[in-house]
Amino acid sequence: MTNITHPAPNFSLVEARALAASHFGVTGSVGNLDSERDQNFRLASEEGDWILKVVNASEPRSESEFQTALLDHLARTGANLAVPTLRKTLDNTTLAFAADSNGAKHALRLVSWLPGKPLAEAERTPETLDSLGRALGRLDRALQGFIHPGALRSFDWDIRRAGASRRRLEHVLDANDRALLERFLDRFDAEVAPRLPALRAQVIHNDANDWNVLVDADDQAHVVGLIDFGDALHAPLIAEVAVACAYAILDTEDPIGAAAKLAAGFHAEYPLREEEVDLLFDLIAMRLVTSVTLSALRRQQTGDNPYLAISEAPAWRMLRRLDAMNPRFATAILRHACGFDAAPGARSLAAWISTNRKQLVPILDRHPATLVKALVPYGDPQHPMTVASAAEQPAKASAWWDAYSAENNIELGIGPWGEARTVYASDMFRSRFIEGVRRIHHLGLDLFMPAGTRVRTPLAATVNSVEIEEDRLGYGCLVALEHRPEGCPPFVTLWGHLAHEAMSRLKPGQRLEAGAIVGEMGVAAENGGWAPHLHFQISADPQLAARDILGVGEARYLEVWRELFPDAAELAGIPPETFVQTGRTRPEIVAARKTALLPNLSISYSQPIKFVRGEGPWLIDDRGRAYLDYLDCFNNVCHLGHAHPDVVEAIARQAAKLNTNTRYLHDAIVTYAERLTATLPEGLSVASFACSGSEANSLMLRMARTHTGRSDAIVLDWAYHGTTQELIDLSPYKYKRKGGKGRPAHVFEAVIPDSYRAPGDWPAEEHARRFAESIAEQIAAMASQGRAPALFMAESIPSVAGQVFLPEGYLKEVYALVRAAGGVCVADEVQVGFGRVGTHWWAFETQGVVPDIVTMGKPIGNGHPMAALVTTKEIATSFNNGMEYFNTFGGNPVSCAAGLAVLDVIERDGLRQNAAEVGTYLMDRFRELQARYDIIGDVRGMGLFLGIELVEDRKTKAPATALARRINDGVRARGVLIGTEGPHDNVLKMRPPMIFSRANADHLVSALDETFAAVLAER
Repeated sequence: MTNITHPAPNFSLVEARALAASHFGVTGSVGNLDSERDQNFRLASEEGDWILKVVNASEPRSESEFQTALLDHLARTGANLAVPTLRKTLDNTTLAFAADSNGAKHALRLVSWLPGKPLAEAERTPETLDSLGRALGRLDRALQGFIHPGALRSFDWDIRRAGASRRRLEHVLDANDRALLERFLDRFDAEVAPRLPALRAQVIHNDANDWNVLVDADDQAHVVGLIDFGDALHAPLIAEVAVACAYAILDTEDPIGAAAKLAAGFHAEYPLREEEVDLLFDLIAMRLVTSVTLSALRRQQTGDNPYLAISEAPAWRMLRRLDAMNPRFATAILRHACGFDAAPGARSLAAWISTNRKQLVPILDRHPATLVKALVPYGDPQHPMTVASAAEQPAKASAWWDAYSAENNIELGIGPWGEARTVYASDMFRSRFIEGVRRIHHLGLDLFMPAGTRVRTPLAATVNSVEIEEDRLGYGCLVALEHRPEGCPPFVTLWGHLAHEAMSRLKPGQRLEAGAIVGEMGVAAENGGWAPHLHFQISADPQLAARDILGVGEARYLEVWRELFPDAAELAGIPPETFVQTGRTRPEIVAARKTALLPNLSISYSQPIKFVRGEGPWLIDDRGRAYLDYLDCFNNVCHLGHAHPDVVEAIARQAAKLNTNTRYLHDAIVTYAERLTATLPEGLSVASFACSGSEANSLMLRMARTHTGRSDAIVLDWAYHGTTQELIDLSPYKYKRKGGKGRPAHVFEAVIPDSYRAPGDWPAEEHARRFAESIAEQIAAMASQGRAPALFMAESIPSVAGQVFLPEGYLKEVYALVRAAGGVCVADEVQVGFGRVGTHWWAFETQGVVPDIVTMGKPIGNGHPMAALVTTKEIATSFNNGMEYFNTFGGNPVSCAAGLAVLDVIERDGLRQNAAEVGTYLMDRFRELQARYDIIGDVRGMGLFLGIELVEDRKTKAPATALARRINDGVRARGVLIGTEGPHDNVLKMRPPMIFSRANADHLVSALDETFAAVLAER
């Protein structure tokens, strides 16, 4: 083992000059250079400058030979870095030997003097540190595979022997300093030393201190050379980085940031491994521990030695700073700089939450996404609430927030992740990493609600800790839960500012199921002195204790903290739109619509909603409020829910490949036609495609008229069949209302077969026949004029007329009458088709009939503009009269891909069965409401096509139109979208997407129940 305490050689300048001349043939002036345990001289000769090294007599010859072999290896292989070159002796050897006055034998080596400026005399900029890291990376990459017996040395500068510093603690006179070193040593022995043998090892320089590193004198950010390989040895590779960092970070403003730059530079040239970077912080500290303990020892042995003391004071300063740091945070910074997760699995954690967020239980009794939200103004340093909070006046801060929330109907205040705040005024928020900097960026999610608000764990957990933090502006009652969901790295959630009741209810090790109560938001006296709220935070490092989790961080390391403490908004169910609004404001859009769009485009609600995103059964507005879309965009378009991934992917994939028209051959159109017609009864086998339900109904009208040679049509009162003029003429809902011109002469109108409003003396079993008599009357009226129907057209469940379910057998009666008169029977399934009724694919099937033509639209493409018509071969043949039917976009490959995806999902996910089961459940819940609220005259539905008719009096059945409007608005205010229909707008219409769940149904019923109660209380 090399004895680094053995006295250094003591040759005079005259002797050194003679040794250089006699052994190496070099003459010139000689000067002393500093050295730790050897003796170095600078020789200035006509051939150039040289360094004569007189090696310590205690150094084994094999080690001296190893250093010369190392320099020879680098000269042959190159490292794209200047290192000293050897000057051979006059005997053509790399080493010479000389004895001192005491007879001790010393090896001599002469190497070239390298130009450059020592890093110790230059500014250590981030660029310089990066360059140093890269230089060392190139050097060690060049040393890969090089070995020599002398490299297998053992001495005190070997990082693996850092634990031996404990034996030198007796020479450290100050008790506090000894205690500091013991803390590092204890950690090294327990957590670091056992892991060192498993790391990569090779020959390294091992002493890249700032006097051994040379920079370009004209470009000091560029490292140009490395000198003094006297401490080189075979050791863990990461020690190279640790040693260089230990010196490079001394007296820097941000030592871990400096180390991170150096490590990242090394990693760019010679990639490090995670397990190596994980030990870097400790190894940096242990290099400094070794340095100060050796200095303490030598001070007693040799007295004052300027070389030994050169970095002792800065080393002590740095050790005190490192001791104040959390090693796991420092390691996170170093890992992040090298491109690794700040903590193992951190990025996977964020991805898991994003993928599984729909399965998470809401952390509040009402889902946060559905609440009206606003950002709490802590980001404004001058705001009264901020000032009051920083001044520890929680009552004043709460009063302002409560008044603001009441005035603006705010239900939930949000304090976002990453927000810069001035409320963190106490000394506890000073950075331990960056000198003179405060931590001001919030690393959790704050949820402001009244004290006593319960909070629940979104997924199963184990209680890690429950404690009271007494610090001013601290957490108060603090709970940490550990989560280990399948397929996800373990992580911890932190719940701060809770009421103290959690202390008696929760115990470490206790198991909590998803949805279990964690605690309640505490009053100021319990929560650390704040307005009542929850600090909710994620730690990707499950080994951090609750109090160690960093709740507020530095701006410089915000990206590191983003990985280590991911934004908890998604875990809490807060939509991203809550935090950032894009595009025009609502008033701006309204104004622009008035300028640029037709004035008769209506806008729903007196306070219009700007929706920016849809997801499943939810629509999210520009302020992050999620509305349960029980209207499926008011018109059944998003049949599978908004933005269904299968449909989105199918459209994108096909659009990236081909989109053309029906005049060219492609597989999609015939495949889709076959799949679609397979869902229909036998006989309905010929399909055509369009872009909207109106286009499909217009095509139907042409077919019916061509097939029958007639133009007259029979429709039901209050029917709606499309937007074109010829379809408005078939739509009493349009031609009877404002702007309409009344019923055209070719249209005959039958009464709505509404059993709820049937005459009281009609037996229920006769409703079908009695209502069908109105159709017979229209046919008779036609006949009296010498006319006959071309078609009878009706929605299989009249929707605009008020979600009217036809009496059993009605269509059988009607179809028989129409066909007897020579007309064709048309089922408009634009709103009610594609399995919505649950029991069948098509609503007409519930009547036991087969129409001659079926038209489809709205849900067919789940939001993609497409429609279809299916008819019999007979009608298709008669329509083939020589006039081509061509629709530019109808049946294009992209549309067909969307349609196929919709069919696939309905079948694969059993959505018809879901519609039947959830629809039945809803009807049961609606009947429960009906039993409690007399204004509910009728509830009706099949599958997920439902209606609630509101009346002023159940006997008279007087429509409760105004009340229906108030219920509609009240439910909207509670985050649920429904609408009103019927001739009197007194029927609440509900047509949710097919993925609607029982939980969604409960949400709807809860909103209805609350609204009924509130509205009726005000009557």
